[in-house]
Amino acid sequence: MNRARSGNAKFGWGLVLALLALTSLVAAQDTQIQGLITGRSGASMTVKTQDSETITVALTPDTQVQEVEGAFKMRKKELGVTALIPGLPVQVKGTMNDKHQLVADSVKFKGSDLKAAQDIQAGLAPTQQQVAANQAQIQATEKQTEAQQQEIAANQAKIAANKAAIASANKRFGELGEYNILGEVTVYFANGKVEVDPKYKPQLLELSTKAKTITAYIIQVQGYASAVGSAALNQKLSLERADNVLAFLEQDGQIPLTNILAPGAMGTSSQVAPNATTEGQAENRRVVVRILQNKGIAGT
Repeated sequence: MNRARSGNAKFGWGLVLALLALTSLVAAQDTQIQGLITGRSGASMTVKTQDSETITVALTPDTQVQEVEGAFKMRKKELGVTALIPGLPVQVKGTMNDKHQLVADSVKFKGSDLKAAQDIQAGLAPTQQQVAANQAQIQATEKQTEAQQQEIAANQAKIAANKAAIASANKRFGELGEYNILGEVTVYFANGKVEVDPKYKPQLLELSTKAKTITAYIIQVQGYASAVGSAALNQKLSLERADNVLAFLEQDGQIPLTNILAPGAMGTSSQVAPNATTEGQAENRRVVVRILQNKGIAGT
């Protein structure tokens, strides 16, 4: 009798311990967060939750990225990790590793939220040359002599607008993580063409090689078109140009998709030359590729 009771007691304790272990395992596998992507560094991203907690999410080649739509989120579209850009609200499921990172099994978001984040992303990385040009214009105007006071007064509104634009861009960029631009290549395209000209491939390979020497780098690809033809056609051309450059960087440059932001289709925005001439149009048909590094990683 005593042996039977002892055996039953041991069996009962064993069952309890097994259930506790199973419960812990299920809990470890059921980590889920919702929040806003605030930065990308290499194959990881930071997410600020609704409770204002910042969590590092590790992305892997097996991470499932889905765009969901509909009242019950039943319509799903599989996307790559390049779609995970700063400013995008996401739902992440996965497990915590020993580095206190959430290793993502799946990341879901709304298509409308992705479009809004892409629109914001378009203005996140103004080149240092653009900022310097605006500041130089402000300084040049402010240094005009008293004889030009009337002209200065007429330009005050333009100066204020430039200052506001710079401050606004810096503020938006800072909110989503500040980045240094550590390399840049511009690829130009013939009228109506989307294929990458072979003469630019050595430059893209050189940029890829440089990027892989930089800690937690991110590649930003933005495509543009000249203001000739319909807006819909120019939007399509700018996207296909950016996609082709991205494909070359991935396949020939060996840049993993975890280190590439979704290609930006900028259409006819940010024209760098007048479209009244063929030369100006040629300058506007371009894809700009940049190496970005979070200033927090660089220590600057």
